[in-house]
Amino acid sequence: MQVLKFGGTSVANASNINKAVDIVREAAKKDKTIVVVSALGGITDALLQCGSLAAAEDETYKQHLQSIEQRHLETVKALIPITHQSSALSLVKKRCNELEDICNGVCLLGELSVRTRDKILSYGELLSSHIVSARLATMGEGNAWKDSRELIRTDSQFGYAVVDFEKTSELMKEYFAGTPESLFVVPGFIASDSKGATTTLGRGGSDYTAAIFAAAVHARVVEIWTDVSGMMTADPRLVPNAKVIPNISYQEAMELSHFGAKVIYPPTIQPVMNKGIPVWIKNTFSPDHAGTLIEKVASRNGSSIRGISSINHIALLSLEGSGMVGIPGFSKRLFEALSNEKINVILITQASSEHSICVGVEQAGALRAKDAVDKAFDYEIRSGKVEPLVIESELAIVALVGDNMKSHPGISGKMFGSLGRNGVNVRAIAQGSSERNISAVIANGDVRKAINILHEEFFETTHKQLNLFVVGTGNVGSRLLAQLKQQYDYLLEHLRLQVRVIGLANSKKMIFSDEGIDLDQWTDALEAGEHMNLSNFIEVIRSKNLRNSVFVDITANEQVGTSYASLLQKSISVVACNKIACSAPFVYYKKLKNLTREYNASFFFETNVGAGLPVIGTLNDLLRSGDKVNRIEAVLSGTLNFVFNHYKGDKSFASVVKQAQDEGYTEPDPRLDLSGTDVMRKIMILAREAGERIEMEDITNQSFMPASCMTGSVSEFYKAMEAEEAHFKKLYQDAAQEGKKLKFVAKYEKGKASVGLQHISEDHDFYHLYGKDNIVLFYTDRYPEQPLVVKGAGAGAEVTASGVFADVIRAASA
Repeated sequence: MQVLKFGGTSVANASNINKAVDIVREAAKKDKTIVVVSALGGITDALLQCGSLAAAEDETYKQHLQSIEQRHLETVKALIPITHQSSALSLVKKRCNELEDICNGVCLLGELSVRTRDKILSYGELLSSHIVSARLATMGEGNAWKDSRELIRTDSQFGYAVVDFEKTSELMKEYFAGTPESLFVVPGFIASDSKGATTTLGRGGSDYTAAIFAAAVHARVVEIWTDVSGMMTADPRLVPNAKVIPNISYQEAMELSHFGAKVIYPPTIQPVMNKGIPVWIKNTFSPDHAGTLIEKVASRNGSSIRGISSINHIALLSLEGSGMVGIPGFSKRLFEALSNEKINVILITQASSEHSICVGVEQAGALRAKDAVDKAFDYEIRSGKVEPLVIESELAIVALVGDNMKSHPGISGKMFGSLGRNGVNVRAIAQGSSERNISAVIANGDVRKAINILHEEFFETTHKQLNLFVVGTGNVGSRLLAQLKQQYDYLLEHLRLQVRVIGLANSKKMIFSDEGIDLDQWTDALEAGEHMNLSNFIEVIRSKNLRNSVFVDITANEQVGTSYASLLQKSISVVACNKIACSAPFVYYKKLKNLTREYNASFFFETNVGAGLPVIGTLNDLLRSGDKVNRIEAVLSGTLNFVFNHYKGDKSFASVVKQAQDEGYTEPDPRLDLSGTDVMRKIMILAREAGERIEMEDITNQSFMPASCMTGSVSEFYKAMEAEEAHFKKLYQDAAQEGKKLKFVAKYEKGKASVGLQHISEDHDFYHLYGKDNIVLFYTDRYPEQPLVVKGAGAGAEVTASGVFADVIRAASA
């Protein structure tokens, strides 16, 4: 014999019922079959509402009853040929009249007892199972409808009745032995006590009904037909990449179900587990899908983890005090106090010092729990031996579940490491000795993020998702977006990295897309976006709370550059092309560095010095490997190198600077480059990375620019340079007469830094530096005379964008 159970969505309407009937007819060809039917989708809640309205003497319950009756009558008319409708319609009318009489009585009394509530709720399954039975009969499938209340015996704990399995088994064996039919239809969820009063089996009651029938008749299999194709590795509403679990053990299924997996409920599994009866979770709307098989020993899935689940709206209750240490009985009294209030304990954790004990309960019962526990420990609290119970609300539990975790080292480390790297704070931890479940208490707001992190860590061998929030869409920003688009497939194939731009902003507009902004259409999308407000932009990033988030700053904006702290504090990594943060006062620079360590975030700024050249990375590698930097000499301005490589006195200095600006080598205001301020920032950043505490005012700047050129607007600046052409020509001629070239050189040695224009001889490394190239010479303990040289293009949108891109990839790998 086999048992098939159909949930509310599977019998929600005539179309769905026809699908269920087709499945039953196919199954009935193979074996004797018991069909367990839930109420039509939404009817149980509607019945409960009717009872509540009636108890409140609200006459609108009658309208709700009429809607319930009408829905069932319409379902009958859609399923049963008109020549056979009368008996089914009469039965629906009869049941609905009974239901109305009960609700009328509730209204007169102004009271809804738990017993009457169970009676009202029973009509959902009674009506739906009659309709399914009638439909099968009209299809030529003879069947016996049987009231489950006559076969399942329980105690009188209405709402959550406890089954008397011995009596139930006796009744079922007697019935099925004396009934010739091979197809049976029964209502789920309902039973009766020894006096014949209707009881219900609680949450997941119809699943439980199926398991009770299966255990009593020693069924070959139980099939739970629902609206999903089996149990999933995680909730698909939270994790788009969740996968169906093909095989799972009874214990694993119960663990996942306990922690929020709604496909099946723990009591369902107990009766069939005791008899070793396999359970299939199948999809009514995709019947050919294999679904999930729950059995005694599940085949290995190649992972130690079978699934991830969660429970929201948890409160953590903490009882602590020095008076608990070494004194037996505290835990007993705590759990007794909670038990007396019928408060279910979901999670328990206790420090080995015995100084404190924490329990997780549903948030709705937290205040009752506090009253009960504080009362139970009143003497200890008044005498100062124990603190009053502390409640922490708005929490959730996430759990990893898998039989194969047992004695498998590294699972906990991997779990908590991945959560920590993404800024998910773990408030409490619990793991049973079976090692089948590792649970962590976290903030409610972190659940979606945490489950996606864990799913990616343990199940997604295909790719890691990186979520970017980019500010700045000028020359460099637009090139970066083009490079991201170009390399999307490469990164996915070779690095298993899915890079998505979730947020994008410039100085005027900002846009967000949880699915990723289309990089073919970003300009139009941004143009149509909302007004840019940096505070709002950052708040959206923080509130989205996405895993593997990276903030990319491709501006020269001071407000953006000083906003990184609030992002790092949420474990959001920062990639900065903007030099403001790292050249800010040392205290702020150091604060950002400390935040990266404290919150497990990355802060990369390679393009602050040398555009796409690996200058800062090389410096850090030297230091990490134990080398010591004694001196740095560098040409760090691609703009100035371009200008002095192209200025020969035959055309004005101003025109050469304009050429550099037009080709995208200068800052928006070229004076930042020509004044030496930008180079000062760069050498200061290198000195800081080398371990030096240094500020801008500590750096000597031997500027070559006349004071007249450094005031007014940019257009006035160009006019002033034209007026000062003789000054610039003399600079060039003085160097040329010595057979030397002009280079703007930055130097750091023995804690001192300076920048300035120098005459460079032919035998120097800087002499053959052409175009917009930069060069950095690192003199270290290991490179005392022949320096380590980093040389290459030090300006230009394309190479700078590639440097930012490289930092983004580093952030993904950190």
